[in-house]
Amino acid sequence: MGEVSTVGMDLAKSVFQVHGSDLSGTVIFRKKLRRDQVLPFFSSLPRCVVAMEACASAHYWAREIAAAGHDTRLIPPAYVKPFVKRQKNDMADAEAICEAAQRPTMRFVQGKSAQAQASAVVFRTRDLLVRQRTQLINALRGHLTEFGYTVRQGVGHVAKLVEIVGDLTTDVPSEARTVLAVIAQSLQAMQAQIALLDREIARRAKSDPVAKRLMTIPGVGPVIATALVALAPAASTFRRGRDFAAWLGLVPRQHSSGGKERLGRTTKMGERSLRRLLILGASSTTKVAARDPEKAGAWLAGMLARKPRMLVTVAMANKMARTVWALMAHGGSYRAPAAAV
Repeated sequence: MGEVSTVGMDLAKSVFQVHGSDLSGTVIFRKKLRRDQVLPFFSSLPRCVVAMEACASAHYWAREIAAAGHDTRLIPPAYVKPFVKRQKNDMADAEAICEAAQRPTMRFVQGKSAQAQASAVVFRTRDLLVRQRTQLINALRGHLTEFGYTVRQGVGHVAKLVEIVGDLTTDVPSEARTVLAVIAQSLQAMQAQIALLDREIARRAKSDPVAKRLMTIPGVGPVIATALVALAPAASTFRRGRDFAAWLGLVPRQHSSGGKERLGRTTKMGERSLRRLLILGASSTTKVAARDPEKAGAWLAGMLARKPRMLVTVAMANKMARTVWALMAHGGSYRAPAAAV
């Protein structure tokens, strides 16, 4: 029996499963470890590859185990699943992780530092608050509709909803008004919290040189620029811009066979928050171009003339992703193409 070369660890909250094998794939050990036993166990183990699924707490454990002298690798869970032979359990998962890590063509997730994860907290929190704000707006609009009051959709018309609730001259029943006032107050507090986070994001965008260069791209504002700096892996992770766009899920899904290429809708894989932000930024760019085609670039104007606007928006987001990678990989600022003739 050889010396352990690869360890697969199935992460959990309290009880962890580890599976060790040598270079030939022979099983060296299978163990269950309590949380307080994990670091002492790896500290006593000879240097080896320690693989984990890239899930909750994975980056923390990767940093801690790497500090003990091991080579840590994170694998996307979807790439581990084919190696589970039968019966989903912790032991089978740890073995599958170990086997997946030994494959020469396996793709790994780049580990994040504690600082990188801390920088991402503001965007996760903002996303959470925006979703909660949308829920409150929908609830308030739905309840007021039952009493005959309708307001146009959009965050810009929220003030009208709050005004109706606070206007005592309206015929909204007092029993409902008291409850709707609670929703309106929560909505106003949520607006203030989101504005606070937006100011923090804008401050970071002004102080970060990479974010400042990314903001030269049309459709990329402070939120998108700082999110890209905080959430996207290093540009060196990808060979070209298309690989970065594929990581974001902005390329067509393939279902090709027999030499026939079949392309479908976008894959929607990768970082969901960044993909959504880039599509929102592309939407603002295509909206401006549709209003004034003379100011649009030749490519965008031609696409809008031939294709549906939503399709062009996603294509524009793909183009923006490639431009982002180019600026992050090679430096410089965005240079606008010639306007359409």
